[in-house]
Amino acid sequence: MVAVKTMVEGGKATTGPPLGPALGPLGLNLGQVVKDINEKTKNFAGMQVPVTVNVIDPATKKYEIIVGVPPTSALLKKELGIEKGASKKKEKIAGNATLEQIKKVAESKRSALLSYNMKGAVLEVLGSAVSLGITVDGRDPKEVQKMIKNGEIEI
Repeated sequence: MVAVKTMVEGGKATTGPPLGPALGPLGLNLGQVVKDINEKTKNFAGMQVPVTVNVIDPATKKYEIIVGVPPTSALLKKELGIEKGASKKKEKIAGNATLEQIKKVAESKRSALLSYNMKGAVLEVLGSAVSLGITVDGRDPKEVQKMIKNGEIEI
């Protein structure tokens, strides 16, 4: 079995690089593969999505497509409707999320995170919010993390 792993923009994969050069020599119908990828990733429009194309049998050209979860930063940006994080996190704020939005991102990303429970997942997403310059309910995400750890905020 041959596996081709790459990142594609949700719903906008093309037969060009990186997919074309990797899959072309295997004799697959690139148009169909790209169509299938775009169908499976259309809900992640505007985000980079990890995709793996497993060529199960090159002789029969049978393949499967596995779509991963986009990076936490991409999910946060989509949730807040922002294009990019703050360039200077201490001076500028890229956006403000509610704790519910943070929980929503944590839930959608949960399977790919290292945490054992929802509390840990929320803490991880808050870490990404720090990196992007996103506040949570008007507070610094580090402050919210402390409040969760101290039990002041229940998850």
